[in-house]
Amino acid sequence: MAQLRFGIVGSGWRAEFFARAARALPERFACTGVVTRSAERGAHVEAEWGVPTVRSIAELVAGPDRPDIVVVSVPWPVTPEATRALVAAGVPVLAETPPAPDVEGLERLWADVGASGLVQVAEHSPFMPAHQARRAVVDAGLIGAATSVQISSTHLYHAVGLIRHLLDAGRDEVVVRAHRFTAPLLEPLARDGWTGETQPRDARTLIATLDFGGGRSGTYDFTDNQWHNPLRTNRIVVRGSHGEIVGDDVTWFAGERTVLASSIERRVSGREQNLDGFDLEHLSLGERVLYRNPFLGSRFADDELAVAHLLAACSSWLHDGGPEPYPLADGCHDHRVALAMEEAADTGRTVTVPTPPWR
Repeated sequence: MAQLRFGIVGSGWRAEFFARAARALPERFACTGVVTRSAERGAHVEAEWGVPTVRSIAELVAGPDRPDIVVVSVPWPVTPEATRALVAAGVPVLAETPPAPDVEGLERLWADVGASGLVQVAEHSPFMPAHQARRAVVDAGLIGAATSVQISSTHLYHAVGLIRHLLDAGRDEVVVRAHRFTAPLLEPLARDGWTGETQPRDARTLIATLDFGGGRSGTYDFTDNQWHNPLRTNRIVVRGSHGEIVGDDVTWFAGERTVLASSIERRVSGREQNLDGFDLEHLSLGERVLYRNPFLGSRFADDELAVAHLLAACSSWLHDGGPEPYPLADGCHDHRVALAMEEAADTGRTVTVPTPPWR
């Protein structure tokens, strides 16, 4: 596979994931530069990330070191502006989620750049190894036709994208119902580390149902800080006509009077007397390998592996004529449905997301 050379606009927490992929896998990816707003921040990034920095998009894409694609990882209101500037320069874009902050912004962005075919969205959730394994179970037909997904692990547009991915749902009309609930919850851990808290405080939970038509549905359940709070574990259910996946457990109909059950097993090196270093090798169901890690030696966590897979998919798209990793239309639709979930919870009304212009 040809090396993917990418630039980055932005230097925040999420942007560093992409720079880290290039640092760990230089034969696959190269970061050509990072746009930072100030020279001071640029100096910090150069020292910490080991990549050059510039102050503008024009500088990033000028000259012989022009990147194959540019990752836009900036605050929501700035993403459409940076995306338009890159498309105007003829440079493919991988825009962090969401591609615009609101419905009007999504529609304007689509009208301006949708026809260019240059914009992908950095929705990494379907690229996570565990979700690739679950999708492999669905694709193998073990649980029959997938009919519903229940997810309580990631938020809003990420969850919508994952639900649609596992159901193979398109970008048609969606009927949304939602409610919010508040209840006490201890928060011992946040993004910056252990909080030291010993008493619960109010946390909000948003529960929504999504009706995609044709008997397909999604259930969304997310509590504040669920990404980091170890008191709220990851839960996902994929139900089908002939069985279901509950977390890593798979149950399916195997023939007359025969129901089978097994678990998706994670093969990890570096345990006890294994001296190969801690790394994910593969995920399997019995004799069936569902996912094999192509980035062995990177020692990446699942979230980092998902970013590496996303970059590899961009490379395949740009260099080898592969499928679009996550087209702008999908990113717009996921966020449009996520906004409808919040609207339904705020108003107490059913919200119908119509067939969008980016269909």
